[in-house]
Order: sequence, then structure tokens, then C-alpha cells
Amino acid sequence: MTGASLLLPSQGFAAPALVRSGRPQISHGVQTGDVSASSGVVWARADKPARMFVEVSPTESFRSVERVRGPILDPSRDLTGKVQLRKLPAGQDVFYRVILADPDDDSLTGEPAFGRLRTAPTGASDIRFLWSADLGGQGWGIDPSRGGYRIFESMRALNPDFFICSGDLIYADGVIPAEKPLADGTTWRNIVTPEKSKVAETLDEYRGNYRYNLLDENMRRFNAEVAQINSWDDHEVVNNWYPGEILDDSRYTEKRVDVLAARARQAFHEYLPTTIRGDEEGRVYKVKRYGELLDVFVIDMRSYKDSNTPGLETKSDGGVFGRRQLDWLKDELRASRATWKVLAADLPISLVVPDGAAVEAIGQGDPGAPLGRELEIAELLSFAKRHHITGMVWVTGDVHYTAAHHYHPSRASFTDFDPFWEFVSGPLNAAVGVAPQPNRVDPTFGPEVVYSKAAPSQQVGNPGFGYQFFGEVAIDHATRAMTVRLRDIDGIVLHTIELAPPE
Repeated sequence: MTGASLLLPSQGFAAPALVRSGRPQISHGVQTGDVSASSGVVWARADKPARMFVEVSPTESFRSVERVRGPILDPSRDLTGKVQLRKLPAGQDVFYRVILADPDDDSLTGEPAFGRLRTAPTGASDIRFLWSADLGGQGWGIDPSRGGYRIFESMRALNPDFFICSGDLIYADGVIPAEKPLADGTTWRNIVTPEKSKVAETLDEYRGNYRYNLLDENMRRFNAEVAQINSWDDHEVVNNWYPGEILDDSRYTEKRVDVLAARARQAFHEYLPTTIRGDEEGRVYKVKRYGELLDVFVIDMRSYKDSNTPGLETKSDGGVFGRRQLDWLKDELRASRATWKVLAADLPISLVVPDGAAVEAIGQGDPGAPLGRELEIAELLSFAKRHHITGMVWVTGDVHYTAAHHYHPSRASFTDFDPFWEFVSGPLNAAVGVAPQPNRVDPTFGPEVVYSKAAPSQQVGNPGFGYQFFGEVAIDHATRAMTVRLRDIDGIVLHTIELAPPE
């Protein structure tokens, strides 16, 4: 698959019709996501009620166009809307433009917004994707004088097929102040909005967190050109949350996390180009197939999570998957015929992530047999070995540094599994070095830290020091080998590992 960087309308697109004042306009760019070999979701938001249309073309000249009539964008979904494109050609670049029209008169249209998506292949084809996590955290927002969310431009330059966000795409529990003084005497100056001036509790405040990030032009340009696969973690709702939790936090008037999570889930699906299943409104976990070489399994390690404890239980009490999702994941992995099976997780397996005296993630530091949430991981890994499921690779974020972990039973106390890799990357734009880094490693599954890079202790906090990271995965169609590169904010390769295809 090939494709040059998307041209702006002035560089070859058909010129839009004269835009008159008062007509609906696209307010926060366009996005695509959940792409398959024949379909994809296109997202937009209007500045007032409007009818959404998407015009699709095989070329960026738009000489041949198919128009798809979409929904009315109205206040009930904060003027956001999506169109599911169908019957697209497999393994090709598809160009689109979104046009908003007056809801009562289709001839009254605003200025179009242009984008591109790349459909999945059906056979064996070269594949390149990126992943990262953690955007706008700890009060580090958009500072235009420092380039804004400039990591998105570095990612866009690689022309990937798609991007996996491994969670914490917003920090709904984090206020973004107008200024943050820095140790060098300068000041980080954030764009600020009312919704980011307090923790999110209402539906509109959760929506406002997504609107905030979309103020960044690097991110909007990236979104228009690179299809997304989105998961979520804790900060889409509130730090370290789990179902049934009652907050002990004076910043919140609504203490019931289940109420906050329902509002956050609605905003998540309204503001991201996700496909919502009709039978399970709002489900996050899913599998996306990319021909013979790759299946991506998006895992939701938040919606069904048990409460945070020291993690020493000898029987599983929900874990991070929940029984229904874990059974689904086993079935889908067993059914997969792809060479590589990437598990897109929002929590690392063996990095100890504390929540006070409890643990937030999976590993708790005990070197013995699996305990607590490790019991679910052990069940999944032993199932994969028993059913000869090969080519499993985990990618994740959460801990605000980048790392490569190799797991092997010869180093483990639990040995009923085949060796596998886990790769960590992030943040996109958030604080660095806010906890002891790299994190302590739980030895239960025999991890070896092959590589890690985190901010040194004297450069904590400020993302301007450059300790922001993303990962790249490239699969060669001829050799079926997978190459994983860990990159920094400027796209510089920090570490590379080539994985031979499973036999």
C-alpha cells in the first residue's frame, strides 16, 4: 500500500463553493476509525445543527465521487456525528470530504473538510501502525509557542496505516491552568477552556475534554489522515477508577464512579470514530482484522475491573477482563488465522503501578505463583499454549515511558505459557518522571526488561524536555517478520527489535 501525505485543498483538491456566512461549519476537524477491508467510520462536529454528508473518491482530485448522506448533527450528541462508509476497496487509500448542510436545505453548505483513510488488506500486505497513550495530563496542555501536541506531526510523517490509542486520550480528572512556571525560568502557557478548568463531572465537561484536545492543529491534521483504533483507561473517567467505586475526593460533588463512567463513556463514543454495536451500545473491546498477517484485539481493562487491593487474592474476583470479555478474547484468539495477534492493552502486565497501598494494574511485586489479577493473565496464557495460539504481541501505555519486555517461562514462577513480547510507549503529551521510573517489575511471568527509557529524576514533569514516546510496528508481507521500533517525540528511533514469524 502506498500513499503520499494528504494534500490541502489548495494543492489539488476541487475548489469548494463560495461559503456564505451563517452556513454550518466543521468545528473540530474530521477523523476516521475502526477501518476494515471494506468499511470505515468518518467523524465530524458542527458549529450548529447540520446535515452531514461524506463524499468519497479513489483519488485526491475528487473527479469521481460517491456521496453518502449522513445524520443530522444536533445538540443531543453535542453536534457530533458519524458516517459508516461501506463497500470500499480493500488495501487502498480512500479520499473523502465532509460537507455540512443546513438541516432544512441541502443546498446551503459550509466549507468541506478533507481527509484520507487506508482500508485493511484482505491478503498478505505490508502493514505499518503506531501506538501510544496519555494526552494532556497533569496540567500540560497545548502551548502553541512550543509547537502544541507536536508528537502528532512526527507520527503523521511516518504515513502509518492506523494508530492505536492505548487509553488516557483525555485527562478528565486534570485541570489545565493558564500557566505553569518552569525550572529554567520560562513559562509553559496553555490554551485554556472552561471545561478544562475543573474536573469533569457533567456530560458536557467530559465532552469538553475531547474538544480541548481537538484545538491542536497537529492532532487535527493527524486525525484527518490516519485512521484510529481507540481503547480507554482510567483518565477518561477519573484516576485509577473501577466499577462501583465511591470517590473520596473533595473536588467532586458526584462521588459515584458508575455515574461518572456512564457520562464519560457517552462522550468517548460521541467524540471518537468508533463503531458502536447495536446490541451492546458503548462496548469498547473488539477485534480488527488486517488480512493474513495481523489481527488487533482491543482489550478493555477498565469497564469490568475489580476493586484495587494489594492484589494477593488466591481466587479471581473479576480481574481486569471480566469473565465475558475473557471468554470472548479466548474464542477470538483461537479463531484467528493471522500470523500476528496484537493485544492492544491499556495496562502493562508486570509493571507494578501503585494506588496507595493497593495496586492499580496487574502485577503486585510478589515473585511467586499468580495472585489477584495475575490469575486472569495466567488463564489466558495457558489457554493460548494449550491451543497452539502463536504470534501474540502486547502493546500498551499508561506508565509515561517506553520499554520492551520479553516474557519467558524459564525465568518465571508460573511456567505454563509460551514466550511473548510486550511493548510500552507514551506519553503523547503529559508529565514525565512523576513516579519512580522505570516501574518495579513483578517476576511472576518471567519478564526481562530488554530496553527502557524514562525521564531522569532532574527532569520530572515538563514534557518540554522531550521524554514523550510512541511505538511503531511494521510487518513485511514477504518475510512475515514484525519489526518494532520505539521512537521519541521527534520520531527518532531509540530501540529496534525484529521478531521472526511464528513457525
